[in-house]
Amino acid sequence: MTITQTVPYRNDIVGSFLRPKAIKEAREAVKEGKMSIENLREIENQAIKELVEKQVSVGLKSVTDGEFRRSWWHLDFMWGLDGVEKSATEVGLAFNGIESRKESASITGKIDFSAHPFLDDYNYLASTVPEGVNARQTLPSAVQFLFEITKPHNIENTRKHYPNKEELYDDIVRAYKKAFNAFYEAGCRNIQMDEVVWAVLCDKSYRENAAKEEIDLDVLAKEYVELNNRILADKPEDLIVTTHVCRGNYRSTWHYSGGYDPVSKELFENENVDAYYLEFDSERAGGFEPLQYVSGDKKVVLGLVTSKRAELENEEDVIARIKEASQYVPLDRLCLSPQCGFSSTEEGNELTDEDQWKKLELIKRISDKVWAE
Repeated sequence: MTITQTVPYRNDIVGSFLRPKAIKEAREAVKEGKMSIENLREIENQAIKELVEKQVSVGLKSVTDGEFRRSWWHLDFMWGLDGVEKSATEVGLAFNGIESRKESASITGKIDFSAHPFLDDYNYLASTVPEGVNARQTLPSAVQFLFEITKPHNIENTRKHYPNKEELYDDIVRAYKKAFNAFYEAGCRNIQMDEVVWAVLCDKSYRENAAKEEIDLDVLAKEYVELNNRILADKPEDLIVTTHVCRGNYRSTWHYSGGYDPVSKELFENENVDAYYLEFDSERAGGFEPLQYVSGDKKVVLGLVTSKRAELENEEDVIARIKEASQYVPLDRLCLSPQCGFSSTEEGNELTDEDQWKKLELIKRISDKVWAE
């Protein structure tokens, strides 16, 4: 069997890595006024350079900067958009047994993309990546951004600035198109859109509450796919855009539960991405049957190895599950990765640096067995 030569690769990652101690200490020093932002960036640069070398050494062909410069997987990108500011919430997001930090993103004016700090971050990442290895840019999708600014604590403020829904959608699409083009011009050929929205729409409790409020989630799912597709409509042919569906990943806990069934036809059949990174590390993700709707030649990266716990999965069990999934998507369109990043927020999951690399080494061993030439 031919090994895939483009993103996603047979053994792959979702994006984030545990923050090194040096970065955590430097960030605290900046908060206390004991270190400059410039010195913090130098420390981040060195840590990212070492991370890239480590990723390449374990056989990864697509690498990230570990999201080392971010506090959150999604909010930092939103805060960098024009017309958006960092804001506080009264309560954090309730994960399974724990509450997140109380931060959000709020609209202050017209949404746009111009001098975004992530562009400099990408340029540095690209400068550290050896030839033959892909530098990936991860960011929250337009749908995720829309979801954030229309949450109950944000909706009235957003309506104040955008009383017209179509205008809001148009400006989000325009800003994201600019973002995609800017990263492309910087040399990026792979953008990964991260989303928890699809997991929200699959969650039983959320669906029950929506039904009580007479909200048609099927219509909403269609709107979401159309929003992303508007951004993807005229992207460069050699820009590979993938998406990762997450059920929450905060200090090894989760937030949403439920299989992909409620959104599978709309998401897998109609969204014009090149591949899906999907969580399948627990019963909360359901079975593989929804994969039957994955259309065309799109690929699926099976998140069968958890990033939430240190214990290593049994190789034969993972191989058996890959074969099970191949009943719905051909084996040559399947890949393997952790179910999520190791540190979607700066707090990180409850495992060690050594643990995360053992996970990636396991994935490489399994992928070499399953997709051996």
